[in-house]
Amino acid sequence: MQMTDDYEYRGLMAQAWDLLRGDYSTWPDRPFYRAIIERQGGPALDVGCGTGRLTLDYLQAGIDIDGVDNSPEMLDICRAKAAALNIDVTNRLFQQEMDALDLPRTYATIIVPSSSFQLLTDEAAAANALRRFHAHLAPRGVLVMSIMSQLWPGDRTPPHMKWTDWMKAGQKPRPEDGVLIRRQTRVRYDLDNQLEHEENRYELVVEGEVIQTEEHSRIPAVRWYTQQQTIAAVESAGFADVRLTSGFTEDPASEADTTFCVIGTRP
Repeated sequence: MQMTDDYEYRGLMAQAWDLLRGDYSTWPDRPFYRAIIERQGGPALDVGCGTGRLTLDYLQAGIDIDGVDNSPEMLDICRAKAAALNIDVTNRLFQQEMDALDLPRTYATIIVPSSSFQLLTDEAAAANALRRFHAHLAPRGVLVMSIMSQLWPGDRTPPHMKWTDWMKAGQKPRPEDGVLIRRQTRVRYDLDNQLEHEENRYELVVEGEVIQTEEHSRIPAVRWYTQQQTIAAVESAGFADVRLTSGFTEDPASEADTTFCVIGTRP
């Protein structure tokens, strides 16, 4: 089955999202974003909240936070998880695109975790999203986004526009019925335009037999940014005091950091 809807996280991709990611309770971005939100005070917004990895954790801790995502299926999973945890998400979850953000209130902090900003591969859409983030921040509000400047492993630059072999990206049995969910992926890199193309194959396997297959293709899938490009884009949207941190720390990013966070303030 070829999945062709406009939003990416759907079908088996959405259903397997939490399962294949595993235990993310010790991921370093969790305390990093929380510390900034608590330091800022006031409400926060989780952009690309998905199934609620951070939103639900922070709500459980008493933090005033909303979530927005463009996938209705991921948001449905988030609501189901919230209900199971007895967390009230009424009027807290919104289905919108980043570059058309139009929410009823402003925030002291907007976080864009998991490099979700980079899913906006069109440069005009990315610029619009930054302007919408700026418009949804209160004065002295802070935007925090994680960014990757390199999407491939290792130091060797991959060939231009050549597909990798299919790779097994993960597999686990579903807890409810033991059916194995397997994800395979392949990628290619447009080095000239800083774009990754990605194809994913999700399979349901019972006793070694594939009983269902979904093909998810997104071309392009992700845009990468250099540190200098990141700073320029955020400043162009009207943010001040823009700085980069090394990974999910408060230390300044070094030139060698390929995963970093950008922090900007609405004047």
